[in-house]
Amino acid sequence: MYLKMTTNEQRHQSTSFPFSTMTSHLLLFGLLVAGCSLAFASDPSPLQDFCVADQNSRVFVNGLVCKEARLVQADDFFYSGLQLMGNTSNAVGSAVTPVTVAELPGLNTLGISMARIDFAPQGINPPHTHPRATEILTVMEGRILVGFVTSNPENRLITKLLQKGDVFVFPKGLIHFQKNVGNGYAVAIAALSSQNPGVITIANAVFGSNPDIAADILAKAFQVDVNVVNQIQSKF
Repeated sequence: MYLKMTTNEQRHQSTSFPFSTMTSHLLLFGLLVAGCSLAFASDPSPLQDFCVADQNSRVFVNGLVCKEARLVQADDFFYSGLQLMGNTSNAVGSAVTPVTVAELPGLNTLGISMARIDFAPQGINPPHTHPRATEILTVMEGRILVGFVTSNPENRLITKLLQKGDVFVFPKGLIHFQKNVGNGYAVAIAALSSQNPGVITIANAVFGSNPDIAADILAKAFQVDVNVVNQIQSKF
């Protein structure tokens, strides 16, 4: 009986071992896939300490050509200006002060940028997207209503009212917006996962393209009269 039990146990162990091995391999593969997806969540990582953008170069690459390392100065990694309030006296009542690679050459290849957003009372940062970046927003002053819309077919609106010190994230590529719901001025700081995140303001892109999108196309898309489209286009 003792020998029989030992044999059964050995048989059980021999049949269960491949399953546990396969499970381990699957878990390892899953971790590798997850790691790869995280690695590609922002701009490619640099292969050197820094690559300060040579903004005078005419060579086009995915990023900007590096300035010679011996010519790099401290000012290449420095920007001053976010302490200044933006001019919010415009149709939407907001102003964005960006700090991308265009303003701070030292950001080249580092995969990050930031911006200051000022809001007049009831001002908005209109619905827009960043095609190359996820955005994380921190409210520095005021009360700001934020939201984004999920992709088709759900098109779900997700919103949150933020107070001073609150943080909210907008997933890469999704349409999002902010509105100052207070009676005073509001300020937020945004960080983005690209040195050049890009911005597509929906209304400007659709109704203010150059040249115009044909009015009959927009009329059918928005299910309105062509005259309505012409009126909106005239404002952009």
